[in-house]
Amino acid sequence: MSVHPNDGMLIMSSGSKKSHVFYRDLTRTLPQIVRGEGVYLYDNHNNKYLDASGGAIVVNVGHGVEEIADAIAAQAKTIAYVNGLQFTNEPVEALAGEIASVMPEPLSRVYFLTSGAEATEAAIKLARQYWVEKGLERKYQVISHTPGYHGGTLGALMVSGRPSAKRFYHPLMHDFPLIPAPVCYRCPLDKTYPACGVSCAHELEKVIQRENPETVSAYIAEPIIGASAGAVAPPTEYFHIIRDICHRHQVLFIADEVLTGLGRTGSWLAIDHYDVLPDMVLLGKGLGGGYAPLSALVTREDIVQTIARGTGTFVHGLTFAHTPVMCTAGLATLLYLKAHGLVKRSAELGAYLSDRLQQLNELSFVGDIRCKGLLAGIEFVADRKTKRPYPRSCRLAEKISEHALTNGLVLWTNVGHVDGENGDLVMIGPPFTITRDQIDELIERLIETLKTVSDIL
Repeated sequence: MSVHPNDGMLIMSSGSKKSHVFYRDLTRTLPQIVRGEGVYLYDNHNNKYLDASGGAIVVNVGHGVEEIADAIAAQAKTIAYVNGLQFTNEPVEALAGEIASVMPEPLSRVYFLTSGAEATEAAIKLARQYWVEKGLERKYQVISHTPGYHGGTLGALMVSGRPSAKRFYHPLMHDFPLIPAPVCYRCPLDKTYPACGVSCAHELEKVIQRENPETVSAYIAEPIIGASAGAVAPPTEYFHIIRDICHRHQVLFIADEVLTGLGRTGSWLAIDHYDVLPDMVLLGKGLGGGYAPLSALVTREDIVQTIARGTGTFVHGLTFAHTPVMCTAGLATLLYLKAHGLVKRSAELGAYLSDRLQQLNELSFVGDIRCKGLLAGIEFVADRKTKRPYPRSCRLAEKISEHALTNGLVLWTNVGHVDGENGDLVMIGPPFTITRDQIDELIERLIETLKTVSDIL
């Protein structure tokens, strides 16, 4: 069945259905989704969409899980909100305990927020305050990757290597140092692994020395790069080298697991695949399963105790930090993940998804396919040999997204990863509850979509 994106729109040029919502994309109108079930969404015309990306890689336990909805409703009836500066509550204590149980030691202290960007800002501020409280007041700089993305707020954008997201806001921001991301498919140093000696990791040492180690507070990275590069997994040795450099120069290692954490890559954390311990972990997206906005900063006990013994207060207050309803959503989601063995399922179904995605190699404009657990990225190129991207004027990612939606398939697309402007990719990250038959359906609809787009290029 074909789905027509112009059916059931909320935004209309005239008439009683004109929307007063300020949407992010002001160039198109949107289908109205009225319900979800498992891996499917349904609009107000009963058109059915396979949610192959879990929205923005958020919905990990599936749509319409009654246990989670019931838990949220029950908590809202009991107590919906208390100020985290004045009170604690049962859901926040229980959720922190559950998160600590799946974190590597000594990551055991959890600070709850409502978005990945907020978690990034909390980590930047915590790193800065930690060093100041230890008497190292010159440490403030944060080093990150390009391409890379850690959230849309100004603080998070400062540590993001994503030019398109920054272009209007440069006067408002401090430019922190960037190092090239470990993308072997498009090696920024024009080298080949493993003969390269993982040179990209040693770029961190060079930048720390250039900036002066006494000024560098932290290094932040996604262990497996998300939408900014398309599910890129660095070489095995990469984070071991990074960890050693950070340790030698007293630089805190922040693992941004907002997209990759809590089972998305087939392990509780993506950094687990590298057997490396960061100083902080950022969680979000799947932490609330799509049922409530929720994120978390997880850090070492000794970092928290340094502040406790010093000023006694982390200077980072937000209205909805640690509130009961959102923590109930996270607790119910985490318990559901555990009860149904969904992290293990992500690894198992991810292997099947990876195998099925290889069919896309038959399409000449598919340049690279990357998959770890139930997180996949497909990069498109105009020339496979040279890896030349399509020009931005072609709007390839947008065409793929539009035709996919018409075909009843929800994808998450991204652009600009090659040079800040050009580069098109698609992200796949379905709920962990997806079945093999549904993966087959996903692949069938994806191939049909890509063939349609290929014919009009």
